[in-house]
Amino acid sequence: QVQLVESGGGLVQTGGSLRLSCAASGRTFSSYAMGWFRQAPGKEREFVAAVTTNGGYTGYADSVKGRFIISRDNAKNTAYLRMNSLKPADTAVYYCAANPLNSLSAVVAAYDYWGQGTQVTVSP
Repeated sequence: QVQLVESGGGLVQTGGSLRLSCAASGRTFSSYAMGWFRQAPGKEREFVAAVTTNGGYTGYADSVKGRFIISRDNAKNTAYLRMNSLKPADTAVYYCAANPLNSLSAVVAAYDYWGQGTQVTVSP
């Protein structure tokens, strides 16, 4: 069992930056690949980024590639999403999720555990 709690969301202007954190409980955090997803009002949840168990490999949605950076610190049981050059189109609730397989899956169903989400709003 893994419990995930996101933090770091907020209101930022276009071009600004935020860093989201995802704190995990339990002693098995390092055995899960981690992903970030987002969901805007009226839209389906979509993949943002993923990182393998040891942080050695990362994957990104085309819409955020070059602007967002996913990372993790297994000693702190925490995953991060650094978001730079933010755009109004990035406005959404952001969720972190844990995948029991060590893969960079972009599929929602691959992730067994989810946080409650944190709101990110980018103003024009």
